Amino acid sequence: MGVVYIEGIVVGPTGKEARVRFLVDSGATYTLLPERVWREIGLAPKRSHTFVLADGTTVERKVSECYIKLPQGEAHTPVILGEPGDEALLGVVTLEILGLILNPFTRELQPMRMLLV
Repeated sequence: MGVVYIEGIVVGPTGKEARVRFLVDSGATYTLLPERVWREIGLAPKRSHTFVLADGTTVERKVSECYIKLPQGEAHTPVILGEPGDEALLGVVTLEILGLILNPFTRELQPMRMLLV
């Protein structure tokens, strides 16, 4: 599968916005904001969480929440507060909140099919 990026806007609690280029990562649980971005929009840590990376390494990061705007929709979402060197990722929780999936063949975000049970 190829690399997929998407442009978005994140909004902090006071309405401050920042434009972000996200790597769409269907293997990441949460969306990650680089330190410069989350500080710019005024986010504060709400809790800490330990994450397991693809190589099995564990890291602890602070977690907060923000509003995210993508071309395909807008929603409130949890976000990891990145540290120096961390890059912007768009994770599965945010995709699911927005009702989106990553199509690995076309490398596009598309609406997920909803099943009525």
